[in-house]
Amino acid sequence: MDDVTLRALRLLEEAQAGGAARVLTAAESALRESTGQICGGPAAMHFARVVALTRLGRLPAAIAAADLMLAAADREGSAGWRSCALSLRATRRLRLGDQDIAEFDIEAVLRDLVSAEAALLAGEPDPVIAGNAHTGIAIGYAQLRLYELAAPQFEAAYETTCRASYPDNGNRAMWLCNLAELNLMWALELYQVGQVIEAEKHTTVAEEYAVRAAAEASGPKAEVWRLSALLYAACSRADRQDPAGAAADIPRYVALLQTHGLEERHQELLLCRPFHAVALSRSGRPDAALRVIEEAAASLSPDTDWLVSAALHRTHAVLLTTNGSRDAAPGLTYGDALAELLWRQRHRWLHTAVTMQSYDVLRWQHEQAERAAQTDPLTGVANRRGLDNFLRGLAAPGAAADPVAVLTVDIDRFKHINDSLGHAAGDDVLRAVAQLLTASVRKGDHVARLGGDEFVAILPTADAGTAGQVAQRIVAAVAGMTAWPARVSVGAASGPAYAIDGTLARADQAMYAAKRAGGNRVVSATAIEEDAQP
Repeated sequence: MDDVTLRALRLLEEAQAGGAARVLTAAESALRESTGQICGGPAAMHFARVVALTRLGRLPAAIAAADLMLAAADREGSAGWRSCALSLRATRRLRLGDQDIAEFDIEAVLRDLVSAEAALLAGEPDPVIAGNAHTGIAIGYAQLRLYELAAPQFEAAYETTCRASYPDNGNRAMWLCNLAELNLMWALELYQVGQVIEAEKHTTVAEEYAVRAAAEASGPKAEVWRLSALLYAACSRADRQDPAGAAADIPRYVALLQTHGLEERHQELLLCRPFHAVALSRSGRPDAALRVIEEAAASLSPDTDWLVSAALHRTHAVLLTTNGSRDAAPGLTYGDALAELLWRQRHRWLHTAVTMQSYDVLRWQHEQAERAAQTDPLTGVANRRGLDNFLRGLAAPGAAADPVAVLTVDIDRFKHINDSLGHAAGDDVLRAVAQLLTASVRKGDHVARLGGDEFVAILPTADAGTAGQVAQRIVAAVAGMTAWPARVSVGAASGPAYAIDGTLARADQAMYAAKRAGGNRVVSATAIEEDAQP
């Protein structure tokens, strides 16, 4: 993890701990450092800014900030930050839609979440960024009750913590707790639509995750995650094998968690109340069960998750009906009918998301196949087909008069390397030279292998002077290799984009002149042409 990412993640923690205003100032200052504009700067700092704006309740601004983060991620070529930006925009759109129905756009939200998944198909090498990306997608799907899609993302986030380079910050237990909580929510909704057997399967899974989380809790908040895990494990037992034990454990772990001052986890604690009431009822304490559920219902606030609120009210109605109250039955019937409609809506969203996913995977596979067709399999740089496609783009209308430099690179005495060291060593030399070429050219330049031991580098907008500097870097880099005794001859030429074929031919002639002069050098086509003048 680089220093910028580390700093941004520290700002993120500060924003979540109540310092959003200061974090917003710090993030915007950091973003202006490179260009003087907020739109500049690294994607990591845009991430901190999005979270700070969200914490301050400025959702439209947070959505606009996510757009800037997406642009920064694309500039950096970061799959992980691109995914984070898309999931951040999706969840902010969803939250804004909850506040204003005119802003509710489920198709846009699903499109962003599915695109965030597709971005990660390319892979993200930094495990911390990858973990944040998977978590952002999981949170979005969980908010839409698309549990089937959220669970694999939380699993993937957990897997990132198993990499050796991942810091021991407690995230491993956090994601296992997220999986336990997700399955408890899933079970609550299944109970509401009468699928009791399926619901109990998910409380069983929730207990398994919770037990693992308690065992793996570590980092600065280890005790909080351990207690949360034990609370979720107790909830999981309420409707199955140990209602009496659950009835005793749930309030005990809630009280212990409250000693840590976790007011922001009020909603998570409310989630446990329906399970607590069920455990009391199944333990033969119906009056205590009613008291627990009524106290929980009285503490509901407008921002409580609707599913938690619905589960509390339904549990209340079930307990009243069980105790012989006729007044609760009509409300229970209405609530169950509404729950069934919402369950069907959830499945429609799930179908839409899965269809979008299938399309994105097919498109990505097509792009991968096309990329493979344009890539030299030995060296990883472009092949002749990839070069031709790049050159066609340079000759597009409006850019045809722009200058373009060409460097033709040939490995000196490559046949001798193959004959003396073997073809496997020759392949290693080709790969090493290709890597040095890629590292020596500028961002936006194009390197290709023409075949055998010959390469070419295309430098858009470069003049002869710039081409000569890059060529000298290439010669020095190859000569400086300690693993292989390789040298290169480089021919350099420049000209307008519309005359690229002629420039390629001139660079090729210059490269052969460099080889005739002994190799390990750069020869400019301009110098040859000047010498040829009478």
